[in-house]
Amino acid sequence: MKVISVVGTRPQLVKLGAVAAAFDGTPHEHRIIHTGQHYDAGLSDVFFSGLGIPAPDHHLGIGSGSHGVQTGTMLAALDPVFERERPDWVLVYGDTNSTLAAAVSAAKMHLPVAHLEAGLRSFNRSMPEEHNRVLTDHCADLLLAPTREAMGHLAGEGLRKRSELVGDVMVDVCLSTRDRVLSAGIRPSLPEGIDPDRPYVLATLHRAENTDDPGRLRSIVSALAASDVPVALLAHPRLVDRCERYGIDLTAGALRPGEPLPYRDLVAAVLASRGVVTDSGGLQKEAYLLETPCTTVRTETEWVETLEGGWNVLIPEPADHDAAEWRELLARTVPGTDRGEPYGDGKAAHRVVDRLAEVRP
Repeated sequence: MKVISVVGTRPQLVKLGAVAAAFDGTPHEHRIIHTGQHYDAGLSDVFFSGLGIPAPDHHLGIGSGSHGVQTGTMLAALDPVFERERPDWVLVYGDTNSTLAAAVSAAKMHLPVAHLEAGLRSFNRSMPEEHNRVLTDHCADLLLAPTREAMGHLAGEGLRKRSELVGDVMVDVCLSTRDRVLSAGIRPSLPEGIDPDRPYVLATLHRAENTDDPGRLRSIVSALAASDVPVALLAHPRLVDRCERYGIDLTAGALRPGEPLPYRDLVAAVLASRGVVTDSGGLQKEAYLLETPCTTVRTETEWVETLEGGWNVLIPEPADHDAAEWRELLARTVPGTDRGEPYGDGKAAHRVVDRLAEVRP
């Protein structure tokens, strides 16, 4: 069996790390296409080395652009690669423009498509990721769902016969990385001015709904700047660009900006933090798996299981909370509730490989 994984962003590379490891030692051929959607080395290349992922067999170098331009450019670049490779499966990950472009290109060429992380829904039609998820699920041949909730969404859309519950591959790589960090006593690499042995908050922001609205972005940054402990702000290029454009100071108050971290260092930083503030779907779940309270600056989450027991709290309107309320949010302690295993047991990637082999068209 020949499988091509198509990835392009940091969360997809983390998932790819688990899948690539599961392919090792099997008779199957696993090849990798990197679209270049995240072209910054801090968001891409470092994850290949840090997670031990084989170098991409094809790097398309797409880079930035509007959603339409980026997706269209990927489609044009993927078609000839798929034509040469003719894989048994095209495996796509998550909900990015890379995901949709690869799924559409493969489907048009009558190549079987498997969607990893299928069935997630925010039900927010203003999110580009929501359109990518839905369109990918409806053109894919095999839907690899991470949770029972996701399976329910797929059944509700008439896709049950194509769906398989495999668990979440993020659990595989997150827990194995956690164990390596703890056993080796790895200290987190944090922005200058933050002592990893003293309380701090870890923060990331990158979604368009938070960064493209100057008023909303200013509210979020001001709230973090008023924290009573330092805030390690891992600054995504989009955040840096918008703050420069709007005249927002990322060094104000408690803020200590720094570069995005390699995955191992990110896990170490979450483990040592008092809490996480983010709009990232992946980091919400990583905080949950690492038993760290999370505050999510969004109106909804695809990972509804993280909300149970107060592990994750949604902040739809940052401006509705004053500085004191934000400080209280960021000072939450670890809930005393049993989380169970809503995302699986850490063996999802092996199930993915097995299912691809078993239902091979």
